[in-house]
Amino acid sequence: MIDLIAHNLPLVMFSSVMLMLLLGYPVAFTLAAGGLIYFALGVELSWISPEIRLFWPLLQSHPERIYGIMYNDTLLSIPFFTFMGIILERSRMAEDLLDTIGQLFGPIRGGLAYAVILVGALLGATTGVVAASVMAMGLISLPIMMRYGYNRPLVAGTIAASGTLAQIVPPSLVLIVMADQLGRSVGDMYVGALYPALLIVATYCAYIFAISIFKPALVPALPKEARTLGNGVTSLLVMIALSVALYFLGMHVLFSGITSPEWRLVTALAFAVFAVYLVAIFNSAASKKVISRLAEQVIIVLVPPLALIFLVLGTIFLGIATPTEGGAMGATGALILALAKGRLSLAIVKNALDATTKLSAFVMMILIGARVFGLTFYGINGNVWIEELLLALPGGEYGFLIVVTIIIFILGCFLDFFEIAFIMVPLLAPVADKLGIDLVWFGIILGINLQTSFLTPPFGFSLFFLRSIAPNSTWVDKVTGKKMPGVKTTEIYKGVFPYIVIQFVMILVVIAFPGLVLTYKSGHTSVDPSTIKIEIPGGPGSNGLSLPPLGGGAQQQPSMGLPPLNLGGPAPAPSGQENQAPAAPPALGLPPLNLGGPQPQQPAPTQPDLSQPPKIGP
Repeated sequence: MIDLIAHNLPLVMFSSVMLMLLLGYPVAFTLAAGGLIYFALGVELSWISPEIRLFWPLLQSHPERIYGIMYNDTLLSIPFFTFMGIILERSRMAEDLLDTIGQLFGPIRGGLAYAVILVGALLGATTGVVAASVMAMGLISLPIMMRYGYNRPLVAGTIAASGTLAQIVPPSLVLIVMADQLGRSVGDMYVGALYPALLIVATYCAYIFAISIFKPALVPALPKEARTLGNGVTSLLVMIALSVALYFLGMHVLFSGITSPEWRLVTALAFAVFAVYLVAIFNSAASKKVISRLAEQVIIVLVPPLALIFLVLGTIFLGIATPTEGGAMGATGALILALAKGRLSLAIVKNALDATTKLSAFVMMILIGARVFGLTFYGINGNVWIEELLLALPGGEYGFLIVVTIIIFILGCFLDFFEIAFIMVPLLAPVADKLGIDLVWFGIILGINLQTSFLTPPFGFSLFFLRSIAPNSTWVDKVTGKKMPGVKTTEIYKGVFPYIVIQFVMILVVIAFPGLVLTYKSGHTSVDPSTIKIEIPGGPGSNGLSLPPLGGGAQQQPSMGLPPLNLGGPAPAPSGQENQAPAAPPALGLPPLNLGGPQPQQPAPTQPDLSQPPKIGP
């Protein structure tokens, strides 16, 4: 019986810890307590079962493992991106973006829904935090969309789904944690997630477009009286064309002397964007307008966050900055933007620092608990148990990916992504690596999966975030003064269902077409081992450098300006006497070196007469 318990101890440990987490106990303390309790049990069972390798001195490794977490440079980017996102949220950037893009797309059906999706992507690329994106867009856009007659479930589903784009759009905190746990570069993870993220955004927009074609009453256009910025799309297109022309001018003429292609690209882009931004600023102050008010507002509102995104992601993609350095620049840029808009105060900075410290401490405590759990789990061969279980699945790598997708999806309905990343990913990554699965590709699949689980009723976190700010009873619209019915929870669930289907389809697409992710390898140089040739100087057929033979020899080798090496044997024959038989080199107590040719005859060694006393002296 005890042998059976010892053999199945990994299953018992994993199941009991997961059960405690699902019951709502604090994650960090549950992981650490479970690790320590089962460590003590494993030490006692180690005398019975050879499968368990736990001993009390192993506990002394925990301080070093915890210090290793503190010295992790990758995790340092988490507080930077968190601080940047909170500063941008408090500076009401989301409000400006939603209002401006809503005005831009207002004349077309579904314009406000398009605005929510695009702003969700922009917020994901600047904040990287799901809760901040969902709550900001819910507070701002939900009353506006309901005011102008949008379908209520569609409104709730679009806001919740767009907010979860922060899970997969770089610089996502999910991707940072995934990269750390998978042992891969954060930059590679960002580049690999780029095309899947853009594809998901495009699919969301395609869904809204289909609704506007087949059921236009659900997504009406913005009324003319609500378009406060008027028309002016032509003027905006002219400014976009001007910025493109300035970019090519800077790239090929003005800054062609810059040798580094990355810095030349950055300089040309900065020149084009800054010139167009100055035009919009001067237009807003001038009495005689050069461009339309719509174009002016779009440029003034969109350029700063887009410039910040390029400052963070562009420098990482181009290899100019590491993710940690990009996060530091992003946090500094967010402070500058908030200060330039006059929306930076000591209270906002204090609030952002407080929230950033709490999130960073939360992540570190979970990671410390996961390290304690991991030491015990590996000591009882839990990794071997997981590996044997998953490698036995039918279907090879695709069977493994499908089963893992289902498991992570179910766990994502109950657990936060930090918990899943710190517990499950270290157990799954070695199996994926053994199956030949690219770990960056595997991390992107898990990221999209977690994004899907955030939307799934009844435990999807995005649904809770939206439910917390959506009115659940009758409320009065401040603009029209009309009484509006509250948003039902069932309407939120109904609205997210189409987006859940879209997410599942995207997971299958990424699994079927790994090239969407593996583009990150295009910038990496690969070497074919079969083309590597190693030549030893002086070897057969080589014209390289060689040393002269010990003690001289018949063939004169290059001396490299050094005198011939003489180890005590006869000196080389003088010039003109090369045909004489060479003297035998000293043996130095070693057997003669046989290189396949005839060997010189050595005189037979004389045997000492041991019956006589040794002769001393001449």
